[in-house]
Amino acid sequence: MRGIASARIWYQSFTDPDADRPYFTRLGEYLGSVASPGCQMEVSGIQPGARYPHPITEFRCAAHVIANALTAEQRGYDAFVIGHFQDAGLAEARSAVRIPVIGLGEATMLHACTLGGTIGLVAVNPVFIPYLEDQIARHGLQGRVIAVQAVQPETGQFNRAFDDEREYASLREAFTAAAEPMLGLGIDVIIPAGGYPMLLFSREPSFDIGGAMVLNGLPVAVAAAETAVRLSRLNGTSTSRRTAYALPPGQAVTEFRDAFTTARSE
Repeated sequence: MRGIASARIWYQSFTDPDADRPYFTRLGEYLGSVASPGCQMEVSGIQPGARYPHPITEFRCAAHVIANALTAEQRGYDAFVIGHFQDAGLAEARSAVRIPVIGLGEATMLHACTLGGTIGLVAVNPVFIPYLEDQIARHGLQGRVIAVQAVQPETGQFNRAFDDEREYASLREAFTAAAEPMLGLGIDVIIPAGGYPMLLFSREPSFDIGGAMVLNGLPVAVAAAETAVRLSRLNGTSTSRRTAYALPPGQAVTEFRDAFTTARSE
């Protein structure tokens, strides 16, 4: 794509590069395959990853997101992607750095609005349903994203499903069973609300359930980041700093870095 030559994009996964190696390795390969020529995708993880779905885990990982967004800007990256559907730390990171910050969940849902009238989400765990409902409200999408369901796979099943066809078929069946009740509501687009199912189902480019397309948000987030970089270089389009995403004073950044570094070392 014209305008993104030599662009570097930091993709922040919430998974552990060691504990979640099957996913993490494939994720890096896949993102590289969908990025435009001349655009370099670099995947970073969190240790430990988001193993326990809970607000305190989201908060911990959000702190990593903010710190890593600051690091990405300092190292000359052109954009930062939060590869966690719930977008923990999105508003804070976007207000902390000058480079574009893209959220996997936000970008995917907004793009889904261009593909169909109504949208449904299928979470990777029932515990995420209230998180997603809050997220939908924050983005003002209550009239478009009208249903949220969930699957509940066994621990490690997603990782195994990358290599085991029986595990893949089991997860696909569970996902389909969770999505089918939403069809009665007139859903046009179904979103697997997580990087794991998005990557897993990417092997089926034309995956649909009852005619409702299943949207893989990973290339959507990559394309959104590339577009943000291209527009910035083309005409200076950037995040508005008037209210919600006003940049912090330098001392606030210093205090955050100091506090985060101290907390990690204790």
